[in-house]
Amino acid sequence: MILHEIETVNREEIEKLQLERLRTTVERVFNNVPFYQEKLVERNVTPSSIKGLEDIAKLPFTKKQDLRNHYPFGLFAVDRKEIVRIHGSSGTSGKPTVVAYTRNDIKNWSEIIARAIVIAGGRPGEVLHNAYGYGLFTGGLGLHYGSEILGMCTVPISGGNTDRQITLIEDFEPTVICCTPSYVLNIAEHMEDLGKDPRKSSLKYGIFGAEPWSEEMRKTIEEKLAIKACDIYGLSEVMGPGVSVECHQEQNGLHVAEDHFLVEVIDPETLEAVPDGEDGELVFTSLTKEAFPVIRYRTGDIASINREKCKCGRTTLRMSRVKGRLDDMIIIRGVNVFPSEIEHFLLTVKELAPHYQVHLIKKGSMDAIELNVEITDAMYKQISGDMNHEKVHQLTNMIHHIMKNSCLVSMDIKIHQPKSIKRSEGKAVRVIDKRNTSLKV
Repeated sequence: MILHEIETVNREEIEKLQLERLRTTVERVFNNVPFYQEKLVERNVTPSSIKGLEDIAKLPFTKKQDLRNHYPFGLFAVDRKEIVRIHGSSGTSGKPTVVAYTRNDIKNWSEIIARAIVIAGGRPGEVLHNAYGYGLFTGGLGLHYGSEILGMCTVPISGGNTDRQITLIEDFEPTVICCTPSYVLNIAEHMEDLGKDPRKSSLKYGIFGAEPWSEEMRKTIEEKLAIKACDIYGLSEVMGPGVSVECHQEQNGLHVAEDHFLVEVIDPETLEAVPDGEDGELVFTSLTKEAFPVIRYRTGDIASINREKCKCGRTTLRMSRVKGRLDDMIIIRGVNVFPSEIEHFLLTVKELAPHYQVHLIKKGSMDAIELNVEITDAMYKQISGDMNHEKVHQLTNMIHHIMKNSCLVSMDIKIHQPKSIKRSEGKAVRVIDKRNTSLKV
């Protein structure tokens, strides 16, 4: 099912539309946002300077700190009377980032999400169980409005209260569930604790995002719930969820809504574009946003792009799944490691449950990693609950060897009994910095 013809047009038509909308966006920010006007004047760039898509390189980058510096309304491009909704970040690391939407922005976003749900397997007339958090976080309301526009029966349960989640899945029989990948594992695990088989639910598709997750995590989710698990990507600074999404047919790269977003991949050090297929930092320019347009927003997310046609029939450019974030990257003794890389190798160990935490610690004057994992119920029964069992020591050595060889970092391995690591009802806390402060990544 293709919801919009733009998803299947040739690249020439896509790029023609993008150029037209890029010019409009540059004109909008030049005339209405002093921050951008100043930056463009500094570069001797005007809206008429944009002759082709390659001229995107003439435009300035935008960073999250720019949003904080102009908190709360300094980057809005419309009169506040035209704004119908505001979203924002939690502000845990300082001032929150605040974004705004006009009525037309909400309409566009809803249609983008409707397309994303179809791409991931949802269909009109079915039931969608939305366990993303509602409120200032864009996940809950973003998926909600898109689901309704599509014509699905939307269950706005939000996150938490896992017992109730399970009850409503049983009673309302949704075919699609939306939440973070770590939380759907929590739901499946709790079903098993209650003596229920997650594989026998009505669910067929899952739309998971808001945190990086590996292919091994996908396999675990799909096996536990007998569903197709698709990745969705977005960030509030650009729009919210729906910027890109995986198709359920191929599950190999996320289709970008190119009629609304122009994507680049750059080397985060040189700020130059990298070739298609090469990892770099994702940069997005909004093409239709009215209230809060962004120019070349540096996401901090690491991924690549390719322009090959997908077997689902869509011609839109695809981005790879996010490998990690620049600010999530752990640097230990000169070696760079992403939590998703650790997850990738951990989930190949059948004795381990798909829950872990990375603690950054000090060993003398040196930085070190303490990797906390837990064994499965089956393993726990096999050793009769004896965490000093020889098999636990063997498993510890095996994990240490895997991490050393695969991630090139020696880690202290701490193995815990089942259900010892705190479960997530939203975004999972994977990394805890215990070196100085309790910085959570």
